[in-house]
Amino acid sequence: MKRSPSAKPFWFLALALWIFVAFNAPGQSTQNLPDAPSAKRPPSFPKTGPAKGSVPDSSQQTDPSSSSSTQTNQQPQEGQPSQPQASEPAANESTQQQPKVPSDEQGAFTLPITVNQVIVPVTVKDQSGHLVQGLLKNDFTVYEDGIRQNVNFFTSDPFPMAVAVVIDMGMSETTLSKVKAGLDALTGAFSPYDQVAVYTYAGNVTKMADFSAVGDQLTNAIRKVQARTGRTGGFSVAGGPMSAGPSVNGRPFDPGQAPSQIIPKESRVLNDAILAAALDLAKLDRAKRRVILTISDGKESNSNTSYSDVLKLLLTHEISVYAIGVDAAAIPGYRKLETINIPGTYNANILPKYASATGGQVFPEFSRSSIEAAYAEITEEARNQYTLGYSIHSPTGNYREIEVRVHRPGLKVYAKTGYYSLPPQSH
Repeated sequence: MKRSPSAKPFWFLALALWIFVAFNAPGQSTQNLPDAPSAKRPPSFPKTGPAKGSVPDSSQQTDPSSSSSTQTNQQPQEGQPSQPQASEPAANESTQQQPKVPSDEQGAFTLPITVNQVIVPVTVKDQSGHLVQGLLKNDFTVYEDGIRQNVNFFTSDPFPMAVAVVIDMGMSETTLSKVKAGLDALTGAFSPYDQVAVYTYAGNVTKMADFSAVGDQLTNAIRKVQARTGRTGGFSVAGGPMSAGPSVNGRPFDPGQAPSQIIPKESRVLNDAILAAALDLAKLDRAKRRVILTISDGKESNSNTSYSDVLKLLLTHEISVYAIGVDAAAIPGYRKLETINIPGTYNANILPKYASATGGQVFPEFSRSSIEAAYAEITEEARNQYTLGYSIHSPTGNYREIEVRVHRPGLKVYAKTGYYSLPPQSH
């Protein structure tokens, strides 16, 4: 049966009405309908999050520095279809989410540090003074203020070093000549990965060369040191029969004249010299082993800084003091008298105090050849220490005592006796 031409408009009206009712049923919105695809505009879908188990399109490149919220709001590129995404997250998706990192107003991430890592370099020697190698983590125990700590870091790998060489120019010319003659061997004690600086002191401190790799700068500094002279000889006289001036029949020739020193006391600012080196070392990368190598007899006089203040800086910034003891400091048995301070003379040798507190050592050397050999021995020991680490959760800036024990008999342990914890910081 043929439909009459007049019936066609009714079919079109019925079809249009059915489409209108179907797409405007309750719970539907015309604003959520995807646009019709075309050659110029690909279909778009509501962006409510990735479906569980979906794999992102490898053809779409995203900026790794942008946040996840920025990536989910990106529009698809022209001519490239986007994948439909589920409107609800998976049930276990919350367990896979990364914790949010706080940021400032400019968007830069700030990580508050609430746990400090304490690093303890340790040297172990046998009864003959040789380095003991092959020890493992279980061979060590670390105590802080008497409480055993959980060692979470251990390595016996060698470290590159940052070394400040501090040379005492106030010694006698006889002793200093031996030191200067052996300085050429100093360059051979370092590796290409080390950084070395040179300081001299007597009445004041002079930086001869800033930190740099072993090369021309270190060689030129050594030449300048070798060209300088030390004390011409004799001792400072602060009292005794030669300090009272002329007398007649045992009485002063001029009773109104006060006794005076024949030779004025010279300054030996060892504390100030170690302080200057420590301040520069504190600015360097902590990945390097920080060492001050002092060549001196250890006498101290007229420094502006006290020993305790310098020691606090050394322990705060993990700096070890090694020393080559020359002149009186190299005499056998001298260490028994190092705590004695005779009035009117220089203070006693304080190098053993610095070395013991910071985990370093003093090498008493008297001859030129022994001084040259000490350079290589010190750098070898400082570079090849065992390194232990543990965490603290309440940095206060107060002093904390450290004791390192090795569970093998007959071994000598060299480690710093304590540290000052830095306050919490943000990076």
